[in-house]
Amino acid sequence: MADVLKQYKDLLIQKRYSPNTERIYCHYFRDFVNYFDGVNIDHLTKEQINSYILRLIRKQQISTSQQNQRINAIKFYYEKILGGEKQYFELHRPQKEHKLPKVLSKNEVRRIIEATENLKHKCILMLLYSAGLRRSELINLKISDVDSERMVIHVTGAKGKKDRITLLSEKLLELLRHYYKGYRPKYYLFEGQAGGKYSPTSVANILRSAAQKAGIRKQVTPHMLRHSFATHLLEQGTDLRYIQELLGHNSSKTTEIYTHVSRQAIDKIKNPMDDFFDK
Repeated sequence: MADVLKQYKDLLIQKRYSPNTERIYCHYFRDFVNYFDGVNIDHLTKEQINSYILRLIRKQQISTSQQNQRINAIKFYYEKILGGEKQYFELHRPQKEHKLPKVLSKNEVRRIIEATENLKHKCILMLLYSAGLRRSELINLKISDVDSERMVIHVTGAKGKKDRITLLSEKLLELLRHYYKGYRPKYYLFEGQAGGKYSPTSVANILRSAAQKAGIRKQVTPHMLRHSFATHLLEQGTDLRYIQELLGHNSSKTTEIYTHVSRQAIDKIKNPMDDFFDK
């Protein structure tokens, strides 16, 4: 088993999968191998694999997202390592859930930032929101990625191995200059106490603590700041095509989901209930 897992991980690294994908795939593939302990997984049938996935759905109640990731982790072995038959690509996929993104109002974002006293933490939260960054993109930012001349931030090697530029807030730039003088990061824009990349968990904890101090009861995640950035841009009249570029979306359909949570159109609709009390 150890040899198979090493071969699996090595190929993920060679194919330049992201560290996060590598970690998830290895974890899910290890589960798969352990489940079929004593069985040669090279000769498993499509029915056996589907039965394994079905058991996870029933017993562990895995989400549709996790179901897809587990299927992809299994497919990687049969496709990339064994060169498997097409049957391994025919695993049953869940219907994609169409969930609307959860967003914060501008007032809620402002309260979160104002509740954050630590300069480094404040810069982290302001950058997540004002540049529409994913958490992984934030912790991978280098000092050189901040372009104060053009007022943009360079995001390199983002999701899908794509580079892009996004907005640099003037207010944030002022804080970043103070932050740099006080903390003197060496390579990454935000570094841990021992150097190196900042912890993803720490980013989530900073936001959670700030939201609690701001009196926001809803569960707030780093990705909600990205969703809020996109929604607020749309509400102030920014073209969807520009928002798509700033977020690094491959398809405009992905960006269009923000039209469903924007109050731009909803605010123009009068609720019929209000007619009951008009004088």
